[in-house]
Amino acid sequence: MRRTIPVLVLLTTAALAADLPVREVILYKSGVGYFARSGQLAPGEGARLDFKATDMNDVLKSLTVNDDSGTPIRSLRYDSSLPLEQKLSEFPFMIDDGQKLSAFLDHLRGARIELKSAAEPLAGTIVSARLIPGDEKQSEREQLILLLDSGDLRTVDLGAISSLSFPDAKLQAQLKDYLATVAQSRSKDKRSVYIDSSEAKARTLSASYMIPQPLWKSSYRLLFDPKGEATLEGWAIVDNTTGDDWTNVRLAVVSGRPVSFISKLYEPFYVQRTTADVENAYAQAPVVYAGSTDVKNFVAPTGISLAAPQPKPPPPAAAMPSVSESVQVASAESTVAPDTESQELGDLFEYRFSSPVTIHRNESAMLPFLQEKIAVRKLLIYAESYGQNPMSAAELTNNTGKTLDGGPITVFEGASYGGEALMNTVKNGDKRLISYAVDLGTRVGTEEESSDTHLLEIHVNRGVITTKSSERDNKTYTIRNVDAKPKTLIIEQPIREGYKLLSPKVSETTANAHRFEVKLAPGATTKLEVVEESSDHSTTLVSSFTPDLLVTYVSAKAISENGRKALQQIVDQKAKIAEVDESLKQTQSEMEEASQAENRLRQNIQTLNVVNGQRDQVQTWSQQLASEEVHYTKLRDQASALDKQKASLEAELNAMIAKLEF
Repeated sequence: MRRTIPVLVLLTTAALAADLPVREVILYKSGVGYFARSGQLAPGEGARLDFKATDMNDVLKSLTVNDDSGTPIRSLRYDSSLPLEQKLSEFPFMIDDGQKLSAFLDHLRGARIELKSAAEPLAGTIVSARLIPGDEKQSEREQLILLLDSGDLRTVDLGAISSLSFPDAKLQAQLKDYLATVAQSRSKDKRSVYIDSSEAKARTLSASYMIPQPLWKSSYRLLFDPKGEATLEGWAIVDNTTGDDWTNVRLAVVSGRPVSFISKLYEPFYVQRTTADVENAYAQAPVVYAGSTDVKNFVAPTGISLAAPQPKPPPPAAAMPSVSESVQVASAESTVAPDTESQELGDLFEYRFSSPVTIHRNESAMLPFLQEKIAVRKLLIYAESYGQNPMSAAELTNNTGKTLDGGPITVFEGASYGGEALMNTVKNGDKRLISYAVDLGTRVGTEEESSDTHLLEIHVNRGVITTKSSERDNKTYTIRNVDAKPKTLIIEQPIREGYKLLSPKVSETTANAHRFEVKLAPGATTKLEVVEESSDHSTTLVSSFTPDLLVTYVSAKAISENGRKALQQIVDQKAKIAEVDESLKQTQSEMEEASQAENRLRQNIQTLNVVNGQRDQVQTWSQQLASEEVHYTKLRDQASALDKQKASLEAELNAMIAKLEF
């Protein structure tokens, strides 16, 4: 039985580049981490950095490389983001899964090939290759037809071939690239960056970059001793999700939020270009332009030089502080002392672990970074949303000289678990309240009362009256301390928009609330009254005010004496206008009645004129009609005079309003 040689057995891939171990890791609160790698490279050897595909945008944005030999980095290459099918389509051949060697060689017709076998070596040009199906007597065979250098055609049984190669260096390189592309695609999530160097001697290569990382987390223990003094113990929780072991790395965690974002640098971008058609069917002869001879227009080509500061050499290896396997619920501090160096970096604060740290891939670690006495004042805090009982709380003053990163706090009082709290980041010298339990020994009730609206100010300018009014709200807190010990209570009341606090004096104010400090005697009831005032401004045309409303303003205490007199004149003028207007309406009503009487008399006269013997009655009605005509004329003249009088009074009023100012 003849044997068939698979394609992949006969082809070799390029040698892998060296890996650079992780030497330093700095984790930030913005979802990224800084990584520094370095390692020794043999003469002519390059390096390879492996990343997740989702990390490549950040790598291309932040990668820096340094070669201590002083030789510039020749190039940086990285795996394309194109799909495997598209990458392989660029090669002049295709190797399918399970493809026979004969089918592969048949695609390379015309290529020169060299064969080795036990019988004799052969060299020639590929004419074709084929697979001969097997039957009951003989299994299938693969044959290659060669055009030898002598001009003869030779049929070669591929089952007898031990090896083959292609003298064409370009074709051989394409085969290696093809197989390297296939090998790389086995890890759909992995992408590699290759650092090439032409240095012919051994040297140290270092690289640093930023990639997405889980946020490091802070966890605290607040331990009260019997004297009421407190120790704050901080632990950093770090997750290694990179796929690489962190072995004896220099590790630092940074509190703060530097700006970080994603730029899509990894995926190729194509610009949509405009399609332009020629105006006619005749081809235009090409125009060749001479190059400029001005020195200022010449830019000399430069090589690629990606330099970065040399990473600091790793400190001598030291054992990690041992962590007790079990922690008892007690006020005693942990036996693990923090081994960190801290420093302020602008708006950021760094905790750097002095001893090297080892965290294996897909593992996490708790590392102590703080254990110091801290200034603490125990008290209670209450907000109306809490219900009836306030919360046991503590006022932490950060006197550690360090920034305390935000995180959960577990409180221990003596040998007892006291509760849990959550704290935002606290800068050095700042203070923060934390609440960790409900205080059942104190009860708080509230009662609210609002006063009537009071006019505070009245001003008039150019016919517009502006008023400022106020309303006071009183909230009374009734606090009952049922315990036989004194307490200090902080009442937190929300700041309301448009309200001004009148009393009492606040102990401190936050962005959203006023805080009032109340001392509670043992077994006693205490009250606190909070008075707030709201003010409202309104503007209205004086001409639109009714006399009654103006009278209200005239009698208001907030108005000046000059203003009172000026408004009284307006009130008097409006009263005159109202009186004339009432007379005008009465006259117009009488005119309407006289007109109706005249119409009735005319209809009656017209009816009796055609009836015999009614002349005397018609004469009587005619006299009455004449009398009504005289009366109507008088009323009309009176209405006209009143109308003119009203217009004159209104003109005087408008002039008074225009001049009114106080």
